Amino acid sequence: MGNENRSERRGHRVSIVMVVLFALAPALGITGATRTTTAQDATEITMWFDSTGGAETADCIVATAIDTFNDANDRVTVNATLQANNWTATQTAIAGGGGPDVVTTPGPSFAIELARAGQLAPLDEVAANQGWSETFVPWALDLGKVDGALYSIPTEVETLVLYYNKTLFEANGWQPPMTMDDLVALSTQIDEAGVIPFAHANLEWRPTNEWFVGEFLNHIAGPELVYGALTGEVQWTDPAFVEAIQALDQMQQAGWFMGGLDRYYTTTTADTFGAMADGDAAMKIEGTWAVADLNTYFGEEAGNDSEWDWVPMPSSGGEAIYDLGIGSTYSINRASENPEAAAEFLSHLFSPEIQARLAVDCGLTPAPVALPENALEGLDPRYAAMLADMNAASAAGDYGYTTWTFWPPQAETYLIDNVERVWSGDMTAEDYLAGMQQVFDQERAEGSVPPLPERAATPAA
Repeated sequence: MGNENRSERRGHRVSIVMVVLFALAPALGITGATRTTTAQDATEITMWFDSTGGAETADCIVATAIDTFNDANDRVTVNATLQANNWTATQTAIAGGGGPDVVTTPGPSFAIELARAGQLAPLDEVAANQGWSETFVPWALDLGKVDGALYSIPTEVETLVLYYNKTLFEANGWQPPMTMDDLVALSTQIDEAGVIPFAHANLEWRPTNEWFVGEFLNHIAGPELVYGALTGEVQWTDPAFVEAIQALDQMQQAGWFMGGLDRYYTTTTADTFGAMADGDAAMKIEGTWAVADLNTYFGEEAGNDSEWDWVPMPSSGGEAIYDLGIGSTYSINRASENPEAAAEFLSHLFSPEIQARLAVDCGLTPAPVALPENALEGLDPRYAAMLADMNAASAAGDYGYTTWTFWPPQAETYLIDNVERVWSGDMTAEDYLAGMQQVFDQERAEGSVPPLPERAATPAA
């Protein structure tokens, strides 16, 4: 699986950089071209947006993030252009010395590749001029550094949790699990009741696989051990990691993911949410981006009286662990003739005010910026609680590590593709992890592992 497939993951999540779609052409004043400039003498900066997928909140995002900037600024205008296969088109254009002023990438490791190729502008000076160190939480800018210089900033912070059908749980007297042992025991009970334990499938998005691999590595082996492996101090073949992959495999072999591997590979995303809302499935391990879908499928407007809720993904010891994920990244093209203007727009986009409005009004996950205490008033209280817990964990430096944020590209691809060989019985957990170690070692030697903020806790050795 190549970079293009990895970038498509953003089409399955609500993300700022993936919201300007063909359906939005009227809202943007564009028809496959660029937005019309409203200020004749304004400096124009360009952004390219992916044109695949769909998002009901897109109009809200455009009005909140782009129109407010253009309406209030007579010196700089943002021109948004729809671009099919945005990531591939961006790579091709900037390699030839062109491309948009504001560059989006699928994640930190891809920004590293562009920075090392000399295609991104260093941001340290504009960051100092714009006061970004006061806007972003401390680790956020560290993730965008390459060889000590800042080249990218993250668009959103996300994590994964365990969602469940609260109505179904209450009807059956089931309690949300805290530990992995609780989760296994509950899944057995749910299965015996004739209900599918987990509404999981990867038909439309194969990298769904990595959500579960990453969660089990962090929540069984522990974030400290994962940190040790990412820094090269621990081997991925450590027995704790083997235990984690074997536990995931046992769930697949039991048929707990959508009723069996055949259904895991052939069920649509919509059908997984529908099954959970209808009570045919009980739980779902997925990210914060799933809240919008849950609210679409649950409740009176969806034609049912089901209610969803969530708990932290269970861990071996029962402690709450939130695996930190970063969505796409923003950078400035080294070939841009107006880097300060591009930085000015980014400062607007990542201001606490705009980030709070995007969360409350549009349902987006905020970027890693310091939001005022009352900024998220009016947000779904379940979602607000997720964000509060996740932000507390990230601010304390005590969190787990999502694979799409902290694994280098080829190791991530290996992880996604080859876990299916474990599930099919063609590869053992030990061989799977040994193969990942080999790929990871090569990328680590090449400097392709994304930056790791220093942990608050001492990593295991």
